[in-house]
Amino acid sequence: MLLGLSLGFASLNSAQRVTLRMGFLTFYGVPLTVVAFGGVIGGMVVMLIAGVRSDLKVRRILRARLAEEDREEREERDRFIDRDQQDLFKRLGERT
Repeated sequence: MLLGLSLGFASLNSAQRVTLRMGFLTFYGVPLTVVAFGGVIGGMVVMLIAGVRSDLKVRRILRARLAEEDREEREERDRFIDRDQQDLFKRLGERT
């Protein structure tokens, strides 16, 4: 659906030309579809770059938490082993 909308937008506005002022550069006769899709792609790149730092921070926190949980589970497993376990039922043929 998104691809269809994009193709429709591009076909309906293919003849539209705009002036693009970038502050220090000015481009004349730039197709409107190039401006629109360039803005979308540029926004994606900015969000990717902005999100990398926080993503790495979250991964580091989760890795540390996983290591801590693993250490706690190993300690609990060793602590709760019942070495004095006895059978509740007699085996067949066994006398008391």
